[in-house]
Parts: sequence; C-alpha cells; structure tokens
Amino acid sequence: MARITINLPDELQRALKAAAARRGSTIGSLVSESLTSFGIKSAEEAADLVAQARRCAAMSERDALALAVKETTGERVR
Repeated sequence: MARITINLPDELQRALKAAAARRGSTIGSLVSESLTSFGIKSAEEAADLVAQARRCAAMSERDALALAVKETTGERVR
C-alpha cells in the first residue's frame, strides 16, 4: 500500500481525524472510502468496467467507453 502526504487546512484535518475516530476507523481508510465513493478508479477497474459494458450491451468499444465515462462521472456527482 502506498503512502502519501497531503496538505489540509487545520480545521479540515481536525474534522477528518474526528470523523475517523467516531467511525472507529483510520484517516487513511476514510480517505480511501471517500475517493472510492467519488468514483476514483484504477486503470484496471476502468478497463474492467468497459469490458463489462461491452459484454452486457454488445456495444462497440467506443460506445462502451462513453458509457463507462458517464457512469463514473455519475458516481462522482453523488
């Protein structure tokens, strides 16, 4: 698992730490969960989504990619 360093305003860092404590979780887990719910996907996950869309809908690669982008964007908006 990779480690990263991010700069946050002090108030946001305190809120993040408190939220993790309330959930009995870690800050890293909370950030990871947030990124996932925002729709961030690895290249492999995105390729799998395109392949699944093509299988389910018998779409061209171009149409399947467009659907994957639309669905990913939809998840980010939620």
